Amino acid sequence: MSSITNNIPKSLAQTPLATESARSGLRVTLSNALIITRREVRDSLRDWRIMVPIFILTLVFPQLANTMTRIFTSFFEDNEGEDLLPALLPLMPMVVGFFPISVSLVIALETFVGEKERMSLEPLLSTPLTNTELYLGKSFAAMLPPLLASYSGMAIYMTGLILGKQQWHPEPMLILQIVAVTTIQALVMVTGAVVVSSQTTSTRAANLLASFIIIPMSMLVILEGVIMVQPHKRYLLWYIVIGMMVAVVLLVRMGARIFNREELLGRSLDQLNLRWAVRMVWEQFRGPVDGGFKLGRWYRQSVFPTIRDLRSASVVLLICITAAFIGGCAAAYKWQIPLDQFEANDETLLNNLQSWFELGQNNPGLILLAALQNIRVLLAATIFAIFTFGVMNLILVSVPFGMLGFILGQVVISSISPLPFIVAVIPHSIAEVPAIVLAGAAALRLGSIITRPPDDMTVGEAWLRALGDTLKIGIGIVLPLLLIAAVLEVLVTPKVVEFVLRL
Repeated sequence: MSSITNNIPKSLAQTPLATESARSGLRVTLSNALIITRREVRDSLRDWRIMVPIFILTLVFPQLANTMTRIFTSFFEDNEGEDLLPALLPLMPMVVGFFPISVSLVIALETFVGEKERMSLEPLLSTPLTNTELYLGKSFAAMLPPLLASYSGMAIYMTGLILGKQQWHPEPMLILQIVAVTTIQALVMVTGAVVVSSQTTSTRAANLLASFIIIPMSMLVILEGVIMVQPHKRYLLWYIVIGMMVAVVLLVRMGARIFNREELLGRSLDQLNLRWAVRMVWEQFRGPVDGGFKLGRWYRQSVFPTIRDLRSASVVLLICITAAFIGGCAAAYKWQIPLDQFEANDETLLNNLQSWFELGQNNPGLILLAALQNIRVLLAATIFAIFTFGVMNLILVSVPFGMLGFILGQVVISSISPLPFIVAVIPHSIAEVPAIVLAGAAALRLGSIITRPPDDMTVGEAWLRALGDTLKIGIGIVLPLLLIAAVLEVLVTPKVVEFVLRL
């Protein structure tokens, strides 16, 4: 029977019956998750410590915000600043909507660890529900009451603006943007908090780790406020919504994957074992070097195999770099800069290059300065990757290539020979680009490993091993390549450009 099943063509598996089965499975998952949701929502509605803050933030805070809006409106009108009101009025609904959903963070942090402290976790985990159903049910329960309160608070506030003295009539698209941003913020905060709750053993520890959620979200709200007061840039809010949707998918996937019932029940104390962590990083950094440590053997048995493990991350990074370069070239055609009007000739360029070459020969510190600049950027990209699942790493590494494409596009549009520009980039790029790709790929893997750790490792062990690989690649490959690139950039590139200009 199994041989017959294996011989079925894959094309036949993509049948309406298979699609209907997948839809049925999704319905069952959501139906089972809603069982947990109903139970949790009933408990939340009976808890006055949750309902009183929600009630105050829903009914009292919008009234206070309306009062403050009237004061600011009168101030702007008295000082002839009425033109600024259409840009500032949409800002407050976002603030009014954000405060109630912050309560969802508190509820979500107690989803699992609170059950454990109340001695009700074991009966819950003994139910015939999958990890995904438990995770989704808890997430929905933590999100629904605060989110409904957020919608109600925004409706009360905007009703006061529409019917009050301001007579504000917002566009439907603006209201949709505010609702979408508020909803996706609640999703990110809840899914992240549920992950934290499932990996800690006490409410105190969960509350401390919540700072890794609330601080980035607060910074994001500030950024959204800056965008909101600029009507011509409000379209950027949709990109933020898309980015946060990706974060929600990653968090849900990570939460369902790393959720372990036995570990959650068996772990009674969070321990910080620095000695074990350092040993884990060192073992991964050193690698399986047989017969004692030798540099050549270390590269052959540890460093080069790690490079092969970065193939998938390198492909993703190369796709982003290529897209950024093409996007920069396309942007050059939209925002053209007339370079041919700048007063510069080959003789001036040759003199400048000669001065730069002599300065590099007389001051070797410029080589170190050029290398440190690249090291600083890649180190910042790696740090940001840890807190953003690798997303900010992709952006920071790709932006310089977008700028490069923009400059090349301007050169071509202005009918200037691109050859000097190309040879000004190629010599040191031979070493610099591979270094950037390897460093970016290692940082991407370091940031994203927690979303899909190997089956035989915990999240902490997988991350520590990825950190060891990142240090190994950084010290063994990236750093030497950046030093070589700095030498080429300071001592070789000016001579190559000078040679091309003299042709």
